[in-house]
Amino acid sequence: MKDFNFYAPTEIVFGKQAEEQVANLVKRYGGTKVLVHYGGQSAKRSGLLDKMTALLGQAGISYVMLGGVVPNPRLSLVKKGVELCREEKVDFILAIGGGSVIDSAKAIGYGVGYEGEPWDFWMGKAVPASCLPIGAVLTIPAAGSEMSNSCVITNDDNNDKRGINSNLCRCKFCIMNPERTFTLPPYQTAAGATDIMMHTMERYFTQHQDMTLTDALAEALLRTVKDSALEVMHHPEDYRHRAQIMWAGSLSHNDLMECGSAKDFATHKLEHELSAMFDVTHGAGLAAIWGSWARYVLPGNEARFARFAVNVMGVDNDFTDTKRTAERGIEATERFFEQLGMPISIHQLLGRDIKDEEIAEMARRASHDDQITLGNIKVLKREDMVAIYNMAK
Repeated sequence: MKDFNFYAPTEIVFGKQAEEQVANLVKRYGGTKVLVHYGGQSAKRSGLLDKMTALLGQAGISYVMLGGVVPNPRLSLVKKGVELCREEKVDFILAIGGGSVIDSAKAIGYGVGYEGEPWDFWMGKAVPASCLPIGAVLTIPAAGSEMSNSCVITNDDNNDKRGINSNLCRCKFCIMNPERTFTLPPYQTAAGATDIMMHTMERYFTQHQDMTLTDALAEALLRTVKDSALEVMHHPEDYRHRAQIMWAGSLSHNDLMECGSAKDFATHKLEHELSAMFDVTHGAGLAAIWGSWARYVLPGNEARFARFAVNVMGVDNDFTDTKRTAERGIEATERFFEQLGMPISIHQLLGRDIKDEEIAEMARRASHDDQITLGNIKVLKREDMVAIYNMAK
């Protein structure tokens, strides 16, 4: 078992009408001038944005607003947010939305106290030394950013998508009302469930196999999301299953699922290049590439994949052929993705064949021109990345 530190400081306020507590929470964590950060029109149409600003106003908390966050959040809006926060002397950021909005808020929080370009952090030229306090009102369970230390941003100038990690950016609080997810479109629900599961699978597929409790927690989370996702596709206003998915999204990415083991995250890094180049939905990109990654790295730990097949996907264990059990688990996972309406190849994701030069460019970027490797269960070099992309065609 690997030694570990576990740090999860975010206060969670979960349940019906949870958003009523927003003003008290902002005050509790020192907010007096708030940047209300959000995405597109859905927050306005649902009435949530107006409700949040009304509650802040009634409590005497002043605020400024910045919308326009898109999936794969952009550096250009981060820079705009940094300038706005400085001009208005903002001391707290309230993110209303999903992972993209929260990540954008984190990036703004990093940038306000930094003299240089915010992108310096993602290029490794600087390390964040401060971050404005951030609270979140979660409307899209998927990314887990509400309890994680990660922040992923896309540079619009060159479509470079990168992530950094620092405990400075962890949200002070997150408000979660599963009712706010009832109107999510099926595709977004499916992509979100896929991303949630993948956050745990990226930690589950490891060479460390002696952390029994963490493994059992991971398997229970994966089974729960799998079952609940199929339920809400048919019954979108099922509170219990929406709640299970919402809570799983946070637990999947707050580092609990890696206690005692070492995470992999190669699939995520490979997908980042897909969504950076083609601006596809992150969860869908993960589904498109995971099966090929799994088959490529399978020889590195067939027993781990066989355990996943039996304990998560419900495959009968063939005790005479571990490899075949593992392969059937990968096949069952792909069938599950298809049931959700997710793609299981890049062709299905893009609606066209991917070009060899596009694969080469994604591998170049993913490897930072051969400067880094990816993965843990099998360490991937640039040529391995090319091979997986080709398998996923």
